[in-house]
Amino acid sequence: MKKFFILSFLVALFFSCSVDDDTINFNLELLPIESVDIPEEFTLGEVFPITVTYQRPTTCHTFREFYYAKHNNERTVAVINTVFENNDCQDIADDMLTATFDFKVTSNGSYIFKFWQGKDENDEDIFLEIEVPVTN
Repeated sequence: MKKFFILSFLVALFFSCSVDDDTINFNLELLPIESVDIPEEFTLGEVFPITVTYQRPTTCHTFREFYYAKHNNERTVAVINTVFENNDCQDIADDMLTATFDFKVTSNGSYIFKFWQGKDENDEDIFLEIEVPVTN
């Protein structure tokens, strides 16, 4: 009898819950990096902040995270925004934002950073490349 009440309660609970169709639709979008604030040199074993500046095109764009890929001493960086699909998005003319990540120096030599700046007329990626030497 106890099992019946528990089962009845769970069934009633399941069927009494309603799921609203207020689904939040969004996309992820890479935004071009306009400029970078990066040290002229690194010290092995230390952590350095790297700040990028990018333009937010609409009120529906929000910073999500960095795209960050590494290959040997080369780092490719891009800004990823979440773009919410709202009907009330407004274009923003000059809304320059910054985002910062910490970079830990783990090897000697130089690091080459490739900051994504969009695509050219041939749909090829464009990068701002900055080489930063490492000192001991």
